[in-house]
Amino acid sequence: MKKSPKKTALSIQPGVGDTPTINPTLQNNLARATKLSVDDYVTGITAGNRAVLSRAITLIESTLTEHQHMAEAVINACLPFSGKSIRVGITGIPGVGKSTFIESFGMHLISAAQKKVAVLAVDPSSQKTKGSIMGDKTRMETLAQQENAFIRPSPSAGSLGGVARKTRETAILCEAAGFDVILIETVGVGQSETAVNSMVDYFMLLLLPGAGDELQGIKRGIMEMADGIVINKADGDNLKRAEIAAADVRRAIQLFPADPRGWQVPVNTCSSLEHNGIDTLWLNIERFYRHMQIKGHFDATRQEQAAWWLRESITEALLQAFHSNKAVAARYAELEADIKAHRLSPFTASRELLSLFLK
Repeated sequence: MKKSPKKTALSIQPGVGDTPTINPTLQNNLARATKLSVDDYVTGITAGNRAVLSRAITLIESTLTEHQHMAEAVINACLPFSGKSIRVGITGIPGVGKSTFIESFGMHLISAAQKKVAVLAVDPSSQKTKGSIMGDKTRMETLAQQENAFIRPSPSAGSLGGVARKTRETAILCEAAGFDVILIETVGVGQSETAVNSMVDYFMLLLLPGAGDELQGIKRGIMEMADGIVINKADGDNLKRAEIAAADVRRAIQLFPADPRGWQVPVNTCSSLEHNGIDTLWLNIERFYRHMQIKGHFDATRQEQAAWWLRESITEALLQAFHSNKAVAARYAELEADIKAHRLSPFTASRELLSLFLK
């Protein structure tokens, strides 16, 4: 006689499978993102689709070879739709209030001048971790909410002049997307600003009121490159100091060689918090644009900038090819050790590595 099974409240249930390592929704989004063709990117960008524009910028910033090839095709296809904006570079020492200024200036351009504004804000990258805070959308909260504004923070990644490596290409895409004014915020004074000046039409330098000692620390080359100088934070107790600082700067720039383009650099004061003097700065830019067009310098300058970037691109490509060379990579560490041990000079080592590369 068989015994009936003992009754129990416990029962065996199927186990829970392993948790996926990637969020399925994110994985599906990534899969869809990779399916965009060059034509999809171009169609979306020229239609003003911000989601597609953001994806295209991410594609440009990617270091993957396959992404770089597609990015080049997208940029080339967008070139005929670009070149119709005014590009403004904005720089100044840390703490001068660049982000607050850009938000106030951008809001004026949208509301008063009826412009579509793209802000390419470059965040400083850590030299140790290579990471960035990327907080410009937080600092420009009001501007970021505007329908006619687009803010794209990018890591500087140690590039020249505190400008993101692909900022110029990003500006081309923003122009193709229909933005009238491109504002490029740099990390700040301290590095060479040549890269900024070679991609913008108008180069604006922000200074602090009462910064006599700081003013001496700003390289003359940056002052000479500026198309407009602004004493920011001209409000409250700083108002009088701002006026004195503006007068000092006007006297200083009179000692510089005359601008061959015939442009007299304006020096103005403004308050980003109180929005005073912001309208004058845009009038200066419009006046500069008309002056450059009449004198025939505008197109010539952009052509020179394109030639400068050709040379920079060649240099970058050669460096990548050099460090990717297997013979160079195999010998590099040994020669570097010899240099550190003072057994070999860097010049001798570089000649040997170049010989290996050229073979």
